[in-house]
Amino acid sequence: MSKIAEAFQNGKAFIPFITCGDPDLETTKAAVKEMEKNGADLIELGIPFSDPTAEGPVIQEANIRALKNGITTDDVFAMVEELRQEVKIPMVFMTYANVVFSYGAEKFMAACEQYGIDGIILPDIPYEEKTEFESICEKYNLDLISMIAPTSKGRIAMIAKEAKGFIYVVSSLGVTGTRSEITTDLDSIVGVIRENTAVPCAIGFGISTPEQAKKMGQIADGVIVGSAIIKILGQYGKEAPEKIGAYVKSMKEGVTCILN
Repeated sequence: MSKIAEAFQNGKAFIPFITCGDPDLETTKAAVKEMEKNGADLIELGIPFSDPTAEGPVIQEANIRALKNGITTDDVFAMVEELRQEVKIPMVFMTYANVVFSYGAEKFMAACEQYGIDGIILPDIPYEEKTEFESICEKYNLDLISMIAPTSKGRIAMIAKEAKGFIYVVSSLGVTGTRSEITTDLDSIVGVIRENTAVPCAIGFGISTPEQAKKMGQIADGVIVGSAIIKILGQYGKEAPEKIGAYVKSMKEGVTCILN
């Protein structure tokens, strides 16, 4: 069992996302520690990128703020190395192919293993093109995490059968961002996934309230939240970590109450 899979062993998993270096790396480190302390089971770390095509305006702005600070991929690796002295839960990168290519794919994956990253999500790499990264990820004990969207349709079973770590189920068409309502037939998507793999699945895109987290957690094995956390960072800046911790606690309780 991979370390990522272990995050789903104690009930429904709550998975927060944060953009590294917004507003600075010290704030990111403090926020990650607060998230773990308040119940996060796995954390997604976004590496700043100039063209994050899957992201809505909230996370795009976070990327811009981090890049203005001069944050580099090496800076993020150094931050992860420091975090790993205290943070024990799995951490994965969510980034884009150009970030990996520009760093050097082999060098990037080797650094992930060296510094304690457990997996990677590349939203701009479709299933059909994943082989370019898959063998390198396997070499360095990384789970290349698959995404399944409402548009995947006839490809869901195929993607699920080869999935590693966990499956990221995209709740809605479009980019990331909070939504007042999620209308996708996620029960059907998750049903097909469960017919084809025992790998856990988590739903992301658009979730921001404990009520939504509870609803999505009733369908899947975990819930992913990003934009709502980045909004807190945008509002409070360096004072955000404690507020993020309180938010994560409320969301984890929303997911956990399903089991009570």
